[in-house]
Amino acid sequence: MKLGFIGVGNMAQAIIEGLLKAQALTPGTILVHGGHAAHFQPYAEAHGLQVAPDNATVAASCEVVILAVKPTLAASVCAEIAEGVQAHRPLVVSLMAGVSLEKLATLLGDAALPLVRLMPNLNVAINAGMTAYALNQVAAAQAQQVIDLFSPLGGLTELPEADFATFGALAGSAPAFVYLFIDALARAGVKHGLTKQAATEIVAQMLAGSGQMVLASDESPFDLIDKVSSPGGTTVEGILAMEAHGFSTATVAGVDATIAKDQAGA
Repeated sequence: MKLGFIGVGNMAQAIIEGLLKAQALTPGTILVHGGHAAHFQPYAEAHGLQVAPDNATVAASCEVVILAVKPTLAASVCAEIAEGVQAHRPLVVSLMAGVSLEKLATLLGDAALPLVRLMPNLNVAINAGMTAYALNQVAAAQAQQVIDLFSPLGGLTELPEADFATFGALAGSAPAFVYLFIDALARAGVKHGLTKQAATEIVAQMLAGSGQMVLASDESPFDLIDKVSSPGGTTVEGILAMEAHGFSTATVAGVDATIAKDQAGA
């Protein structure tokens, strides 16, 4: 299978690197083109990828074409590739936020095209990502192709497009919230005598293990909190202090603000 990327920005690079790490594809089966050769040419050479002379060639040469461009470029890019897509009918996968499958089909000029909307997070680069996808009239074999291609990148879930804004907040933006939490915990460690490096490593590993525990356990996160919290102990004292300072409400407010910004067409 030949996989094409139109746009080679951060998210496209994360997907490419995750696929190569997982050995899901070889570099020679990945064809790329983007808006700035000075950006994508060195990247392609460093990773052994094939470079197309233009976007139309990507659309006409690949079984799966990933549109990894900014939503503001959707109309112009689709105009470039519409003829090739209509003639060769690759599976078109869009990473463009806010561009629905219906709108994409309209831009490509064919309501019967097999289309996928994909929303990964940057952790796909280390095969620990979380990705949502939605399909239009994709055949069963092509739907399985999506699952087979992107499962090596981490978790994968099918969602209605209406839920993409919420998914984007929880999986796409929330890693930044977690990094903020890691930094805050690490700074607390520094306050009490640890080096920043040591504190950061301790916290990052703790969070990685805690996430694995949640996924492996049949219990809710709050049940796991109870397991860590001894009566009258230090943990419950810390949790009560964090809640008194608005930890849970601040977290929900952050998610609400992210979703609102997305729905406003940011």
